[in-house]
Amino acid sequence: MRSKLFVPGSRPELFAKAAASDADGICLDLEDAVVEARKAEARDAVRGFLQGGGATGGKTWIVRVNGLDTPHFAADVAAVAQPGVHVINLPKPESPADVQAAAEALDRAERDNGVVTPIGLLLNIETPKALRAAAALAAAHPRVVGLQMGLGDLFEPLGIDRREASAVRQAMFAVRMAAGEAGVYAYDSAFANVRDVDGFREEAALSRRMGFLGKSCIHPSQVALANEAFRPTDAEIAHSLKVVEAADAATAGGVGAYVVDGRMIDAPFEARARAIVASARRLGLVP
Repeated sequence: MRSKLFVPGSRPELFAKAAASDADGICLDLEDAVVEARKAEARDAVRGFLQGGGATGGKTWIVRVNGLDTPHFAADVAAVAQPGVHVINLPKPESPADVQAAAEALDRAERDNGVVTPIGLLLNIETPKALRAAAALAAAHPRVVGLQMGLGDLFEPLGIDRREASAVRQAMFAVRMAAGEAGVYAYDSAFANVRDVDGFREEAALSRRMGFLGKSCIHPSQVALANEAFRPTDAEIAHSLKVVEAADAATAGGVGAYVVDGRMIDAPFEARARAIVASARRLGLVP
């Protein structure tokens, strides 16, 4: 999921258009993109779209619900945990108990709505407490599939400048390590300045180097930028194909470490190469 496009739940006229976009994932948003007075209206719109079979097109379908500390959480989950939804995006969990509560709400909603394939939880890391507890949050329940960086929500209340590179790197590194410890993916935050193409590219390039899966997009114009940033490069694909071929030969010959393109390769490098080849195949870049 190189790109995840946010769509306000209060704008149902945009749902089908988003589904036809090049975004790998679509996030129907009931939280920040919807004003308080339209929360129920947006929830009904998203539920109607999902029940009508709109969540198709080979994309990852996500719904960001309102947080556990709001009066909307229970109704949101009960409404949108529908067949076709892959992930519920949970804002601002701060303890394993929060994750457990969200998972229990999903259990009930899935039973009520006839959902057969379990829906995952993508946890937003948006507060100092959540950042400190990120590894525990990621490991709190098997439903957790990833941690999502929320730099805006994390930094703004603290007066930290989003352009302060050291702060960005430290927060992202902490989230990436926590996700790695739990064996889930790390996903990057949205970039609010839609006109700052270079800024988006710079931040996406950093998150890719730090092992994040992809980047959130708040405007369709950012989708192509994210897709390009998180696409395996031709050089990476070529090297990875060589590594996989050499790894297969090494396994057959009982060899544990070997050299490809002048680099020593063992299990971690082989695993990374196989992941790159698998990604390239999904994208149709190699047969």
